[in-house]
Amino acid sequence: MDERKESLRAKIFYAFFSLIGLSMITFFILVVLALTGNIYYIATLITGAIALYLFFIFRLFNFFTTKKRTKWFLGIMGIALAISAITPVKKMYENSIPTVGAELDIWEYQPFIEPLKIATLEEEASLKITDNLPKMDGATALYPLYASFAQAVYPEKTYEPGSSEVMVNTTPDAYNNLIQGKVDMIFVAQPSQEQINHAKRNGVELKLTPIGREAFVFFVHQKNEVDGLSIKQIQDIYSGSIKNWQNVGGSDDSIRAFQRPEGSGSQTALQNLMGETPLMEAPTEDIVNAMDGIIEEVAQYKNYKNAIGYTFRYYSNEMVKNDQIKLLNINGIAPTKENIRNNQYPIASEYYVITTNTKNPYVDELIEWILSPQGQELVEKTGYVPIHE
Repeated sequence: MDERKESLRAKIFYAFFSLIGLSMITFFILVVLALTGNIYYIATLITGAIALYLFFIFRLFNFFTTKKRTKWFLGIMGIALAISAITPVKKMYENSIPTVGAELDIWEYQPFIEPLKIATLEEEASLKITDNLPKMDGATALYPLYASFAQAVYPEKTYEPGSSEVMVNTTPDAYNNLIQGKVDMIFVAQPSQEQINHAKRNGVELKLTPIGREAFVFFVHQKNEVDGLSIKQIQDIYSGSIKNWQNVGGSDDSIRAFQRPEGSGSQTALQNLMGETPLMEAPTEDIVNAMDGIIEEVAQYKNYKNAIGYTFRYYSNEMVKNDQIKLLNINGIAPTKENIRNNQYPIASEYYVITTNTKNPYVDELIEWILSPQGQELVEKTGYVPIHE
């Protein structure tokens, strides 16, 4: 009897300290997972730890006296582990799907940085500004363009994209900087109604000067059978009326229609394209945000085979250059520079330099120069379509 009691006490001792040891190891791994952002493994880790501990306890107390008990235990634990693994397996699958684009190093498009990736003039610019430089800001896709303006007109020095006279931000941030008087001019797509209202609430009037034209484009996975859509079909997709690619000539698969955050240039373009057709509310996971970093930005559309997204032609063709997507023809017209130039592509639009009531004396001169043959030459060389041919 005493031997049995001693044996039981020993088993309880082993069970207790095994629980303490396993708990500490599990807690340490949980902290590591949390710090590295891999929280979707937590359920599987806890389930696995519990299964391991129960297996140890049942072996310790001689529960597995028959094969039937062993099979029942292993079966139940297997089901529990399989259920807990659903989320991480799904996450691993999603992580294996490439994003549309790659990291974009804005520093490569900085003025006066060799080797130059921005367009340059063959001759000296007819305008030179040496002091009181107008402060620029704008959308990522237009940064190579207005950086080329600075290269031609501004004095040679370092212009850091995050804090200089030639900055680059997201479109909403650029509008906010302009409205708050932090910059003198921004290079962006047409403002949203909310951005116009925001300016009015702050007693600011936005002055829009078109300087070039660009195509608003839609893209899909390169293996998608659909090569083109009509504007009506796009409206039906983004209103939720069409939910399957089979309805627009593709295979039988649901349509995953990504959207951009409110206030971004491409989201405003989509809202304008929708007209009176209500835009459906996108699931949170299907609203992509640019990364917070100013220096590197990723076009973060997950390239699911059933996905559709949108952007501007120059950004997709010249800056991102992703061969896993294809741009769709719209109303049977391809989004090429030629079709933008001859007004054949149906959803081409102007992009602007936007100013307010800035007191900088060189802003008007700079805009006049941008619209001059030299400025428009840089628009053409950068890869956009000039407003003045």
